[in-house]
Amino acid sequence: MNIVCLDLEGVLVPEIWIAFSEASGIPELRRTTRDEPDYDKLMKFRLKILKEHGLGLREIQATIEKIDPMPGAREFLDSLREKTQVLILSDTFTQFATPLMKKLGWPTLFCNELEVAESGEVTGFRMRCEKSKLSTVRALQSVGFDTIAVGDSFNDLGMIQASRAGFLFRSTAQIRKDHPELKAFESYGDLLEAILKAL
Repeated sequence: MNIVCLDLEGVLVPEIWIAFSEASGIPELRRTTRDEPDYDKLMKFRLKILKEHGLGLREIQATIEKIDPMPGAREFLDSLREKTQVLILSDTFTQFATPLMKKLGWPTLFCNELEVAESGEVTGFRMRCEKSKLSTVRALQSVGFDTIAVGDSFNDLGMIQASRAGFLFRSTAQIRKDHPELKAFESYGDLLEAILKAL
């Protein structure tokens, strides 16, 4: 029995923090898991920048409402779900992801939670579990699933390497160079073909 585990940002939708960086005019917020392997360090850095600029959840959600899935992402996801179970594993937060899940046809998503004050200030974050993508893949394998994983960033490598088949999608030149053993794709058509062959 197979289940495909997909990253969200960079694979199906644009990077939320890059979009918010552009909307807010704060270049430091462009930093993502493509640049920083340590997610805890990255999130603490982001919360510090938000606090310095007096920005909170409302402002970020206003940007997210304007984000659409990447061209072809919904069709790719629909085609994949016709053939196998699909689970989106993301280090994003439920408060960010809901509008995007609606635009993607409500796929199943495992992600994390932000801690938000009544004022709207983002005061912290709660990770679902340690190394959430890798931990989830291992848990799925422990109950009889073969996993196929797709991602684009440092924090996806664990689940990709632990899966029976794993692919990079629209990743960085550096990650592709560091991991020549992983097949890398740029188009949804090629990625879909590779996943279907691996099923």
